Amino acid sequence: MNARLVVIGLAPAATGALRTGRIFTGDASSKFLVSALYKAGFANQPISESKDDGLTYSGCYVTAAVKCAPPGDKPSKEEFRNCAPYLDAELSLLRHAKAILALGSLAFRAVVDRERKSGADVRGVKFAHGASYQLRNGLKLYASYHPSPRNTNTGMLTEAMLVRVLEEIKTGLAKESRDD
Repeated sequence: MNARLVVIGLAPAATGALRTGRIFTGDASSKFLVSALYKAGFANQPISESKDDGLTYSGCYVTAAVKCAPPGDKPSKEEFRNCAPYLDAELSLLRHAKAILALGSLAFRAVVDRERKSGADVRGVKFAHGASYQLRNGLKLYASYHPSPRNTNTGMLTEAMLVRVLEEIKTGLAKESRDD
């Protein structure tokens, strides 16, 4: 897979990915995220309703830190710990990845914990919407609020805010390609 951007959400939603079989599909969070990915040029269409809807990503891979739908949408530390090897395996297979976009502080923490376990110095790496950090092996970590209805309905995250982060990532990826 030639994905240069890896988008990491929290966990499959019971009404979305768990029901449809594809992460960020068929729920309010997916509508918000996929529309932003489309506007930034990472998706071929602005909708994600079913795994047969024709959606394809361009240079982008979408996954979750936790692999099962947690009770109350709040994964336990044990769930993060149990799922960490699967996220690690996914990221290890994505050899062309140069950027990770963590959606929400918990997905961000999963990436930082992975870095810490590998021996990387992660002091000073803190979640803030729009923040970015250079990681080991040429990866760059970006942070965004999660596109949950709780965040989008209150205006904590607007589509323009998410598109801005995605465009920053796209610009960084393009610059890196020119520098190679």
